[in-house]
Amino acid sequence: MSLKVGDKAPEFTLLDQDENKISLKNFKNKSNVVLYFYPKAMTPGCTVQACGIRDVKSQLKKLDTVVLAVSPDSVSRLVKFQEKENLNFTLLSDENNEVAQKYDVWKLKKNYGREYMGIVRTSYIIDKKGKIKHIMNKVKTKTHHDDIINILKEEN
Repeated sequence: MSLKVGDKAPEFTLLDQDENKISLKNFKNKSNVVLYFYPKAMTPGCTVQACGIRDVKSQLKKLDTVVLAVSPDSVSRLVKFQEKENLNFTLLSDENNEVAQKYDVWKLKKNYGREYMGIVRTSYIIDKKGKIKHIMNKVKTKTHHDDIINILKEEN
């Protein structure tokens, strides 16, 4: 079942890079959430995407928005990614792909004729009430951060 704008965002709890349990409900009535799914920490596209988000943190804060980035990476790999790229937002470990499946981003992918299951790069913008306000499919890693800021500004 795929999610659509207006749906209540599925609840979850995952470990972040500091081994804290982070739940979507923690942000309800407090801030908007950009929930973005990416395939693998420390790969070129994911690094470009994460560094873009890192560099617009103050703009996101002004728009009352936090970022939660979800990947199937282990907590230890997330720690390395955060330290290497000086990331200033929450990275979440979804090793069992349970949250990716709830958000319908764990899909069959094809690369060089090989088929495998993996994360399809997707972002959800969730409002303070926990409703999905915007779904970004086919995310462009180089402009992801600017695209998010533009969407948030349009919706305010």
